[in-house]
Amino acid sequence: MRHHLATLVMTVLVLALLGVAAGFAWSGLAPSSLYVLTDVGPQVADPESQSLIDADGWFAVVTGGFGLVCGVAAYVLARRRPVAALLGLAGGGLLAGYIAFLVGRSAKGTVQAAGPGGVTGTASLGLTAHGVLFAWPVLATAIFWAVEFVVTYRQRS
Repeated sequence: MRHHLATLVMTVLVLALLGVAAGFAWSGLAPSSLYVLTDVGPQVADPESQSLIDADGWFAVVTGGFGLVCGVAAYVLARRRPVAALLGLAGGGLLAGYIAFLVGRSAKGTVQAAGPGGVTGTASLGLTAHGVLFAWPVLATAIFWAVEFVVTYRQRS
């Protein structure tokens, strides 16, 4: 039981640390949205801009890629304890995705210039489609099971 718990905790901790790296990667890849700060609060400078959608897409790509790599690594390193590894991938993937969101959101954004309609600046990254927070754990556990299926199928043949 102690080994299973250690596998679970270690998986969650490693994924949480990788969440920091994913946050910086997302911050570097995703475009910023230009906002104008007015009396009523920040308003998107160009409402037809695709940068909000791009930020969601880049978050899904970055965290999904990390999830795929983590799923394969977890299978290779902890396949003797699959339940603990899967629980660690699911819980750690959720935590890592949230950490990536927090780090990426705070890593980007500075005021650039002042204008007559308000102060123009780049806003911190944000997510409009919160479902992308599930990309990491879903892909990590899916690839773990896919590799398990392929390996056990070959062993039966």
